[in-house]
Amino acid sequence: MQGGRKTGKEVVAVHELFPIAAGVLVGILAWRIASPRLRALTVVVLSVIFGTLASAISGELAISWEFLLIDMPLVFLSAAATAVLLLRWRPVHQTERR
Repeated sequence: MQGGRKTGKEVVAVHELFPIAAGVLVGILAWRIASPRLRALTVVVLSVIFGTLASAISGELAISWEFLLIDMPLVFLSAAATAVLLLRWRPVHQTERR
């Protein structure tokens, strides 16, 4: 930040943090669901919702709907990565408690 003003790069970085943070939240929520089918459905539906919300918040949706093709997969991939990390961490964490 120069002279107390935000640069264009900082604004873009903030807009890209929302879909990633939303994906982490979706991944945590999905991890708590026991049924694999319901878990997958939850991730897909919430990725569409939060991806659309991310595009709307950033103002990209007003420019073109094609930004949905970036934000939705970003939420989905963040959610999937979070769910995989939690699934791998859980057995290790439970083994350490014993």
